[in-house]
Amino acid sequence: MLVIAFLGSLLIFASFILKKQTLFLLLNGDMGAAADAFFKYFTHVGDGLFWFLWLPLVVIKRGKKYLPLLLSAIVFSTLLTQISKQVIYPDEPRPLQAIADQTLVHYVQGVTIHSINSFPSGHTATAFSFLLILSLFNKSSRWIVLGFAIALLVAYSRIYLGQHFPLDVGAGMLVAVGTMLLSVMVQKRFENITAESTENRGPKKSGL
Repeated sequence: MLVIAFLGSLLIFASFILKKQTLFLLLNGDMGAAADAFFKYFTHVGDGLFWFLWLPLVVIKRGKKYLPLLLSAIVFSTLLTQISKQVIYPDEPRPLQAIADQTLVHYVQGVTIHSINSFPSGHTATAFSFLLILSLFNKSSRWIVLGFAIALLVAYSRIYLGQHFPLDVGAGMLVAVGTMLLSVMVQKRFENITAESTENRGPKKSGL
């Protein structure tokens, strides 16, 4: 979690130092047809739909015990992202609208490019939230490294496809960290309430 928070903060800091448009153009360069095809489809790993595809699998494997954590992650990730997009930074321009010379921007054919609601990147928040949940359930360094690589590729895909600035991606990483901190609090609260309820239902001693 600290690594993700550091990387997200670093992207935000670099965006202010170098200017977000400049950093975006440095990272948005055309890498060829193979990269275009890869990122065009791989970016969907960060779609919100994946919450609902992945949730039943986790519940089946881990049981209903962690359902509060998973449901809280969905709720907090959505709320933090959408409140920022729709309320705090409404109509924040994406590269399509913010960069005057569009010939400098690399776009991938067949990808619908959005123009507003840029901050933060929801796909990045979702991908890194998945990673943090994985790190809670599986302590294997191999799986965590794999998950981290996948989340990074999803985050970079948003820049490569011209959908977000690095600033938005960094903010998405911090949203994921905030999401998991809040979700873990909800899970612990649920476990405490369950434990207290179990104790209260214990056998009563007879007065006879």
